[in-house]
Amino acid sequence: MTLFFTYLIVGLTIAMPVGAITIEMTKQGLKKGFMHGWAVGLGGMTVDTVLILLLYMGFASVLAIPMIQIPLWLIGALFLIFLGYDSIKNSDKDIVLSGEQVNQSFIRTYLNGLLVAVSPGNVVFWISVFGAVLSNTYDETETTSFLIVGAGILSGILLHDIGLLSIVSITRKVMSRSMIKWVSVVAGIILICFAGYFLYEFVIALSGLIS
Repeated sequence: MTLFFTYLIVGLTIAMPVGAITIEMTKQGLKKGFMHGWAVGLGGMTVDTVLILLLYMGFASVLAIPMIQIPLWLIGALFLIFLGYDSIKNSDKDIVLSGEQVNQSFIRTYLNGLLVAVSPGNVVFWISVFGAVLSNTYDETETTSFLIVGAGILSGILLHDIGLLSIVSITRKVMSRSMIKWVSVVAGIILICFAGYFLYEFVIALSGLIS
């Protein structure tokens, strides 16, 4: 149990830095409420869970291959540009104030989170940081420690998402439509900035491969 709570704190800590998932989760939480914000977080956690399973099955070396990682930088950048542009363009649309009904499907918001999380940055993180942590607890004859560590980190991420969205839900009740609109614009700009970073990493990685 101590091992689980130790890595729950680790998961909570690594989820705190602001990234594309956090930005999209906050934006959706403000515009459409807790459940839609959480849908983005669940999409991200789905990718995290798949990566943990791949690491467990020994696919870390495959995920680290440049020919697999490089296209993901470009795909991730293009999707974030689209998401950022859409966030700015439709900043005054799809705003559902507290008490109003949401028309957008939960699944569509979940898929947004899924696609934002499919980035080489996320893959590299799990291989380098989480992969190293799990390698210390992995034993081919005893998988319990590995599973406890994985469950602890995912629980920490889940706790972070619920905490963040609870704050967003409370804040949302006192925000006007105009305020939410401008938050959406700022979120779009930040997502495009993340896309710029992805493009930079794509160019650097591609140059390194060619040279």
